[in-house]
Parts: sequence; structure tokens; C-alpha cells
Amino acid sequence: MKDFGEIDIELLKRFNQPGPRYTSYPTAPVFSSEFTAADYEREITDTNEAESSSPISLYFHFPFCAKLCYFCGCNMMVTSDRSAIATYNDYLKKEIERLMPLMSPNRKVEQMHWGGGTPSYLTPDEIRDIGNFIKSKFNFAESLEASVEIDPRNLTREHMEAFREIGFNRTSFGVQDFNLQVQEAINRVQSEEITRQTVEWARELGFQSVNLDLIYGLPYQTVDSFGVTVDKIIDISPNRIAVFNYAHVPWLKKHQSVMPSEAMPSPDERLQILKMTIEKLVSAGYEYIGMDHFALPTDELAVAQKNNTLYRNFQGYSTKAGCDVYAFGLSAISQFQNIYAQNLKNLKDYYTRVDELQPATNVGYRMTFDDHVRKETINQLMCHLEIDKRGIEVKFGIDFEEYFALDTPKLQTFIDEGLLENSADKIKITGAGILIIRNVAMCFDAYLEKMMREKPVFSKTV
Repeated sequence: MKDFGEIDIELLKRFNQPGPRYTSYPTAPVFSSEFTAADYEREITDTNEAESSSPISLYFHFPFCAKLCYFCGCNMMVTSDRSAIATYNDYLKKEIERLMPLMSPNRKVEQMHWGGGTPSYLTPDEIRDIGNFIKSKFNFAESLEASVEIDPRNLTREHMEAFREIGFNRTSFGVQDFNLQVQEAINRVQSEEITRQTVEWARELGFQSVNLDLIYGLPYQTVDSFGVTVDKIIDISPNRIAVFNYAHVPWLKKHQSVMPSEAMPSPDERLQILKMTIEKLVSAGYEYIGMDHFALPTDELAVAQKNNTLYRNFQGYSTKAGCDVYAFGLSAISQFQNIYAQNLKNLKDYYTRVDELQPATNVGYRMTFDDHVRKETINQLMCHLEIDKRGIEVKFGIDFEEYFALDTPKLQTFIDEGLLENSADKIKITGAGILIIRNVAMCFDAYLEKMMREKPVFSKTV
């Protein structure tokens, strides 16, 4: 178990500033329309010729929801029109069909994730239909890790059975908070009973891992009220728990302004809630992986971190390093070794592009040598809680101190606070430094200063 020492609220307040979550580097605001659909298609062709047997990861985005959660920052849309969902699934199939001829059939799928929106808003028959279509098109490894995001509200056991039938063995869903006043304020009423029922179904059906999401910083939350929720989550005992800081970005997501601003916990209270949550979860035996995530010591994430094999991509922490991520559907982001490519975010535009038999790419990015060096540096920090200077020198043929001569002085503040150690061979997070790991990673981000000057983009780090 990691030793945080005493969690110092005043220290956290000093470091609580806007910053990226580093699910990618460079981060998504750097993506540009200069990277086109033709660029993405050419990259698929080139990489499948060069890496015809390397494993891949699949992501499918299902954008529809039954209701709008006011805190939501996802690319989603509310509809009660089932024909709209059927149409979308048809276009998803067309997008897959269009790219399949470019891909080597020898490449096995090691990982699959369905996100949204709400994948479980599909009916069980729709789940089986699109799931079996996907299975028929790709070569799935026996060791497949397949995860799906679900919503316990209006969920039936048959939904879970359908997901299990098509190969899903992991599931994740939001709880946010069990307090009814909070749930009503965020327009997401989800009882403890249906949450427990969903976890029970997942376990009965043989899902290997269950992840539950909590959010702190929502209206009417207090240390005491959220403590009740955390105690109940510990009693449910999921394999993984994510505890997210509510990202208040009403300039990007206007619906967030519907929530009563006067009921939001103060910055001090938010940090007290975080402190309490961490202490309860760690005392209950969960390992703090970093960046909002906790896992039981036997979980693959905790094991991978101990073995230095943990990885990070747009789905968060992963044990499947090195896979090219092929993403399908509205706003989905593909991630290869040298490029990122994000699909169109507007449904009409997405349909038009698929009808034109072109990749649905809207923006993307081709990485430079410097991007690769910094991505590896930031990934090591986020996943292993340390940077292996000598390893990076060997991998990229650089002198670490010389290469980062303008960046490492920025670390001194963290060193002075006892949150970081900078030795000849390693830069290592220590104690409560894991709580502000995003801030440390920001020291190595070559684009951050310019982005922060231009416009507000990121939520706060703590």
C-alpha cells in the first residue's frame, strides 16, 4: 500500500489549477483539421503493411442516452427515437466495412471497449446484432479484455446477458453519489438497490471486473454525506473505483449551468471530500493507482503498476500497452504509434462522410520526435510514478538533462514540498505527490503554456 503521509489540504489548494488528464500526449486541443481523412487512411494502410501481426484495440462510441445528466462532459445526445439508434448502428457497420479491407486479418484484437453515451441504451437484440457483426469482422484473441460502460437505470438482466454473450468480461458504470438530493440536482436518480443489483448480475454472469465511478464537487455534497456513499461503495467491493473531480466547463457544456451554483461545495470542501475519500478507500485496502483511480491489490491494474507494464490511452489506464486503437463512431479517437485521428462530432456530417465511403476523420495529429520523447516521459510518470532517465536516453538517443534543461527547473517546487525526488537516474513521485501527478506532468508539456494563454480548455487538477 502506498504511504501518502498526511494529506495536506493547504498544499493541494496551492496546486489546484487547470490542467490536462493526459489520456494522450499531445492532448486533444492540439489536434487539427490539417490532418485529413486521407492522412488517416494512408496511415492505416502503411501500418498494416508494416505491422501485419501486431495486436490492436477497438473502441466503439454509442452516443445516445435516455436522459441528460447535468454534469456530463461526454459527446452524447438524448433521444427516445429507437429508429435513430437503429440508423446509427447501421452507419457504424458501414464505417467498419469501409476500413476492413485496409486492415491485416492477422492482427488480433486484444482489447475492446464500448463507450458513450450509453451502450446499454441499446436493446438486448441490438447489442447482440452489432456485437455479432463486430465479432464476424475482426480476429479476436482468446485473451480479449472487453469492457462496456452501462447505466443501471432501466437495465435488465437480459442486457447483461447479451453483453456477456458477445464477449464482454468487464463493465463500468457511474454511481456519482447515492445521496438523493445530489442525484436530483444532477438529474440522475439511481438507487443503491439497482446499483447493487447490477453488480450482482455482473458477478453471477462471470464478468471478471466491475468498476464504479464516483464524482466529487457536485451540488449539495458534503464530507459527511459523501462519506456515506463511499462506505456503501466499499461494502459493494468493486474491483476498481474511479473518483473524478467534477469538471465544470459550462463554456463547453452549456447544460452544466442548469445545476445550482450556490449549492456547489466550496474549493475547501471539495478538497476535504477528496481527502476523506482517499483515506477511506486506502484504509479499506484499495491501491491508489493515480489519476483518480483505485484498484484492489489483486486487480490487473494494481499488478501492472507494480510490474511497470501499466499504460494509458483514451480509455484511461490499461494493461494492454502498444496496441493501435481503432475507434469507430461519432467523435471516436483512434490512436496509433505516430498519429491521432478523431471522427466528426456532428451526426449529420458523420453520416454524410460514411455515405461518401471515406474515413469519418474530423481532426487529427501526426507526432514529431519531440512528441514521442515527451509522451514516453509523461506516460512513465502517470503509470509508474517515476521517470527512468537512463531508459529514455537509450530509447531516444538523447541526454536527458540536456534535452529537458528548460523543463526540469519547473520541478523544484514539488521537490521543495517533498512531493518529488530528482536523482541522477530517476525522477520519482513521493508521498502525497501522487495526488498532484497531473501538475508534475504539466512541466514536460511543450504545448501547455500556449494553450492556456489562448482560451480555457481544462478542468482543475484536484
